[in-house]
Amino acid sequence: MLRFAQTTGGPPREAHCEPQPRPRRVHTLAPSPRPLSANIDDDAANRQRVRVQSLGRAFAILEEVARNRDGIGLADLSKRLGLHNSTTFHLAKTLVSLGYIRQESDTKRYRIGRPLFALAASALDEIEMVNIATPVLEELSRQTGESSHFAVRMGDTVVVIARTSGPSAFQLTDRVGVVRPAHCTALGKVILASLRDDQLKRFLERVELKPSTKNSITVVPALLRELAEVRRTGVAYDEGEFNLEVRCIAVPATDFTGRVIGAIGISGPIWRESQQALQAKAKIVQAAGARLSAAFGAKAP
Repeated sequence: MLRFAQTTGGPPREAHCEPQPRPRRVHTLAPSPRPLSANIDDDAANRQRVRVQSLGRAFAILEEVARNRDGIGLADLSKRLGLHNSTTFHLAKTLVSLGYIRQESDTKRYRIGRPLFALAASALDEIEMVNIATPVLEELSRQTGESSHFAVRMGDTVVVIARTSGPSAFQLTDRVGVVRPAHCTALGKVILASLRDDQLKRFLERVELKPSTKNSITVVPALLRELAEVRRTGVAYDEGEFNLEVRCIAVPATDFTGRVIGAIGISGPIWRESQQALQAKAKIVQAAGARLSAAFGAKAP
């Protein structure tokens, strides 16, 4: 290929040049654009996952705070939940602003707030407790062959609010709503064993331990020893103390805070339920108590 170069002081002259190679053209394929609708759907799905994750973490904070009656600090809370301190702090701050947890001004420890207790109280009224307890009682009766009961505290006594009959013959016929003394029934001993020392002291000061049968506990030291054993084992017995012809066993039912809100147990005639037979069924009753507690929101131990 020839080209001419202009020089000063003379006519243009011819110049020989080497052919210049053409630059290679590299063809690339542009990435296919993703459909707009896919981007929108993906973005929405991501936002939904973030919201669900945040909601799950918030409930985890509520549950962990509820399990610590003395409160819990930010560092411990983050460690137990496996979250970064900043993440825990912002979620906890939101829950504090809503009132569901509160932070003590001096210790900075988190505790459950009043609105959460109000929600739990309104949701767990007597009717709802019966609805929750009945299926557990039916299964317990089927497994043991005996009548099953769920009772709650009513002042210084206990009241049976749900019961089911077993398949065995000669079932007890106690009706729902019967009131029983606390000191001489298995259900009542569970309730008494859950009281704080000051509450139990006041109970013993105002309540006369009247005998229902010759087996009833009527002296304070003996009752205190019995309640200490109930606390140790988590199981209460009634050896014909309310009815000479009946033996009973009961265990506690707790809510999400670990508070005992009732007692669940079985009763049977003494000729069918010997001490050994009743003790052999303790694990079945305890399993039922654990199921009922879980239904009330308690965490597995």
